[in-house]
Amino acid sequence: MSSRPSAPLMKHIRITASPEPERLPPFLACLLDADEIAEARAVDWNRASAATTTHLYAVDGNAERFADAARASAGVDSVTVSAPEGPRSYALLSVRDEEVPMFGVIEETLARAGLVVRRPLVYRDGRIHGRVVGDPDALQAVLDGAPDELALRIDAVDRFPDARADPMAALSDRQREAVAAALRLGYYEQPRAATHEDIAAALDCAPTTASTHLQKAEAKLIRAVAGDGEAGV
Repeated sequence: MSSRPSAPLMKHIRITASPEPERLPPFLACLLDADEIAEARAVDWNRASAATTTHLYAVDGNAERFADAARASAGVDSVTVSAPEGPRSYALLSVRDEEVPMFGVIEETLARAGLVVRRPLVYRDGRIHGRVVGDPDALQAVLDGAPDELALRIDAVDRFPDARADPMAALSDRQREAVAAALRLGYYEQPRAATHEDIAAALDCAPTTASTHLQKAEAKLIRAVAGDGEAGV
């Protein structure tokens, strides 16, 4: 009786790139080094043609400074900024990748069969932080093929899926029941339609116990969704 071969495991890795500043186009240098920009995120991107990619950035800080730097960058065809007066603005860029030094190198390094770059990429403190999911061989190929000027580093390797992919997986059965009851009873509605006592009655436990389950569940969910401090995601 032959045993069934085990399926290859997917991995979830957090990576940091420290590109050489002199190799960066002005708009990327602005994201990484400008004092007026605390953090920026490449929220999404789309290849509109074989040569042009459209990128959406969320900018915490001076978006007009970023827009000016983008307009001064060779290979950037257009720049549109939304809500430039607010603490967080959005910028849409159309970029001819081959004409933008280093920009195309980052994309080419990560664009390999067998892995996916998860959005967003985070630009902060002179570094680019990201997350990649894929099979171990493809991930190793990224590291082996990364150019020296990109300075790619692994921060952590986790199994996939994990709490970041499925935040509910981090909860205990009782915490999951508490969250489900809270949602069903309207605890998270505005105005709130249920209390800890109502949730406790649904769970057949004391109100303080229901409150504890909810607090622990909420903390786990927030950390999984928005608390990835190492990757800035």
